[in-house]
Amino acid sequence: MSVGTVLPGQPITLPARGPAPQLGTGVYERDGQIRASLLGAPHFDGSTLTISRIQPHIPVPGSVVIGFVTRMSPLQALMSITVVDGVPLPSGEEFTGVIRIQDVRATEKDRVKIGESFRGGDVVRSQVISLGDARSYFVTTARNDLGVIFATSEAGVTLEPVSWQEMRCPKTGKLEKRKCAKPLDMA
Repeated sequence: MSVGTVLPGQPITLPARGPAPQLGTGVYERDGQIRASLLGAPHFDGSTLTISRIQPHIPVPGSVVIGFVTRMSPLQALMSITVVDGVPLPSGEEFTGVIRIQDVRATEKDRVKIGESFRGGDVVRSQVISLGDARSYFVTTARNDLGVIFATSEAGVTLEPVSWQEMRCPKTGKLEKRKCAKPLDMA
């Protein structure tokens, strides 16, 4: 069965094979459709369809993490890491990531300004490059698929990316500078 990871409430498409399976943990039936009740990958245990809960893990070098910017200084941005390798962390168990000015982009590192790359509240996809001090991880956005994936304009509207370094407010038309992530489906 090659369904991949499913989200809670998402319908599960089963291959055409004999009788309907028995439903185990992590799945339920509603309106004649089998749906996931947990985040995970569906699999068969004999004739029983189950979903095992995906366990979150701590970030390690190479992990792709998602979090939101909590604090900024001229030399770095701090982010609260809430997702590690596609698995959300339990509430209250976030980690701190540090994006240093030299880790924002791969080229023209001397021209980077943190205030033109991120703003407080921006949701950022980044990659762990090393363990920092006892309280944080050093992360980078120096790849095309890493950077801001969600931001709100000064007018309170969701910004739309227009280039790798600008986002536009659909309400006012004003451009705001950000280090934008290239969408994953276009990579």
